[in-house]
Amino acid sequence: MRKKTKTEILFEEFLKKAQLLRANVEPIRVLKARVYQIADANVLIRAASEGNKNYFFGINYITVEEIANLDNPFIAFICGSIDKTLIVPAKIFFKNLSKISHDRNGEYKININKDLNIVLKGRGNRIDCNEYINAWNLLLKPYEALEPKNTAEESLHSILQGRLIEIGNVRGFRTYCPDRSKKFNSKNLFEIMSLEKCPDLQFSDYNVLRKIDVLWFREKGRNFIPEYAFEVELSTGTWSGVGRLATLIDYACVKFYVISNDLRRYKQVMHSFSDYEQRYNHILTEYIGDLYAAELQLKELRYKIGL
Repeated sequence: MRKKTKTEILFEEFLKKAQLLRANVEPIRVLKARVYQIADANVLIRAASEGNKNYFFGINYITVEEIANLDNPFIAFICGSIDKTLIVPAKIFFKNLSKISHDRNGEYKININKDLNIVLKGRGNRIDCNEYINAWNLLLKPYEALEPKNTAEESLHSILQGRLIEIGNVRGFRTYCPDRSKKFNSKNLFEIMSLEKCPDLQFSDYNVLRKIDVLWFREKGRNFIPEYAFEVELSTGTWSGVGRLATLIDYACVKFYVISNDLRRYKQVMHSFSDYEQRYNHILTEYIGDLYAAELQLKELRYKIGL
């Protein structure tokens, strides 16, 4: 039997401590990272064994962005001992992410010093975390939202839509999304898409077309030519998304994509659409994150070298 690592033991101790708070503790399975719902909070849990006075964590940008876009999000940094745990609001951490060193793969190097403050770039720069040391009470504080609460699936759906819009923007497409009020990185989706309304196409049912999760168009003169169409299917099944995409079936140039983590279900649905199966493509949700991160890095590099 494999011996548990120190970080695995710390992780288990955190969950036991959370359960002692008499709060509901449930894993958020729609995300790959160790994220748990504790009471009304959504918590990403990271653990580090004690180093040479400092504690070091590696967190990918995509993971931080996903947790920061959930309702009432926190990141718990367990620093060598459950008695030295930072429970930091994820939005504060995300806001300061540009001040933390990272490598070319988007892996951020989190350095927490012996005083349990997060070290930033530049001499003496820190995030003062004294108020977050063992701040378990933050997880139990009732979450009072100004807007309707979202489930983790609903939040991830908006994240994936936001990422697809941003990728389309970077590639020079005109982008559209029907969920104007949904948020991504504190912005409404209508603020990042480049079309105010969905173009009306001659050979498509407009009432169906304008409900497709994300559309990319190529602008040609006064016309908009559809080239890519995306449906994100996390909890609503796959039939509805495949059906909406089919309204563009007469446009031979359009590529159809279903984004989900249920490849088996996708194949079952496509078996009933065998005549059009070659027009459709399936992408796992994590690959959209990988592509999005790569597009941002390429954009940053182009800007940096001016090419």
